[in-house]
Amino acid sequence: MKARIDDLELEYIDKGAGLPVVFIHGFPYNKTMWASQIDALSDRYRVVAPDLRGHGESAAPVGPYLMEVLAYDVKRLLDHLNIENAVICGFSMGGYVTFAFYRLYQDRVLALILADTRPQPDSPEAKKGRYDMADLARKEGAGAIADRLVPRMLSADAVANRPDLVEAARKMILSTPINGITGDLMGLAERQDSVPMLPEIHCPSLVIVGSEDVVTPPADAQLMARSIKLAKLHTIQNVGHLSSLEKPDEFNGVVADFLSSLT
Repeated sequence: MKARIDDLELEYIDKGAGLPVVFIHGFPYNKTMWASQIDALSDRYRVVAPDLRGHGESAAPVGPYLMEVLAYDVKRLLDHLNIENAVICGFSMGGYVTFAFYRLYQDRVLALILADTRPQPDSPEAKKGRYDMADLARKEGAGAIADRLVPRMLSADAVANRPDLVEAARKMILSTPINGITGDLMGLAERQDSVPMLPEIHCPSLVIVGSEDVVTPPADAQLMARSIKLAKLHTIQNVGHLSSLEKPDEFNGVVADFLSSLT
């Protein structure tokens, strides 16, 4: 399905009925990363999964894509779908978008799910790394980004023994337009520090992390769980950053239990 968001076309999935749950993908992926969650949850909930600008089948304008801009796109999509408020689930960069969404539109948030993400901004070194990676994408294309990212996104066991997951991750990255990759990277480099906001989050929150996540490590998840008043933490053992893909059944079960506690 497509929605016209101001002058931007966004592609999205809208499936099921009931409590709305919005799944926001990470960098440099798209809505297809949530296929298992959509299948598992749409018989009980209204599941919405957009392709953020620059990803999947959505339009890919020139960046930067600030997290607040991506959050605005999600808010306008909810307006288009006549969804007043929803559970917002963000993975990695999607978690940064979720923080921006809460900061700007907290009256639209019923609960948060923060999956393999972190509240801290980039260090100066990490910020430089973002811009260097954007230059790499412009010069060598999405394949060079996939080569660099995929081994860090999955556990060592998955990299060695799950070629299906490696291929799925690569396929999503290779389908992402260069404008999307560079727009994300510039926006990620400039994102706000969300650590001071954590104690001000007053809605039920679920924090999920893979025990072998080297991108947003378990210590970051523990910080969020300690600082958000109504947060629960679940660590999925023996998986990396893409925990929802490595162990979808466990991820889905934890999310389903959390959603049922809200209703």
